[in-house]
Amino acid sequence: MPTIPVTTWSLEQTAPTDLLPAQPPEDHVEIVRSEVPSPEFSRFLYASVGGDILWVDRLRWTYAQWQAHLERPGVETWVAYDRGTPAGYVELSPQDDGIVEIEYFGLIPAFRGRRIGGALLSYGAARAWDLAERWPGLAQTKRVWLHTCSKDGEHAMGNYLRRGFKLFDTKVEEEAVVASPGPWPGAYPG
Repeated sequence: MPTIPVTTWSLEQTAPTDLLPAQPPEDHVEIVRSEVPSPEFSRFLYASVGGDILWVDRLRWTYAQWQAHLERPGVETWVAYDRGTPAGYVELSPQDDGIVEIEYFGLIPAFRGRRIGGALLSYGAARAWDLAERWPGLAQTKRVWLHTCSKDGEHAMGNYLRRGFKLFDTKVEEEAVVASPGPWPGAYPG
């Protein structure tokens, strides 16, 4: 099977004051927490946002795996809506000792380039910093981190850096070449 080199960058904020917020979204864009764990909705977001940038790991998950993940205390999905239509999302996943990972973040392709991403990332990072306020029993957040890779959108790294994330690790690994699955076959023009 053919492979390609993929660079993965890990970035972090180590204090809430590291966050450099973007401009708020336009009036017709709202960011809302998806409070009811819904494997169907989460899989829709994952496939729709990540289909053209080769997010494939969770496509193999069963309904039960999605449900178990979403029901973990502190896992939150925040969704940006543009006039009622889902435009993108950020998923927060608490780890041990006050560490919160922004596990997934991105926009559905039709909504990229509309200045929604910076606002959504800012909002998601702020919610990572105050996660313990909504989840009694979780440790106060001490660190927020995420990773991005060379398969992600061309503006991803710049957005992370402009929001105050700092690079702390870089890895290059060979990965198998996979076809772009999209939310359904042929979803993205080639």
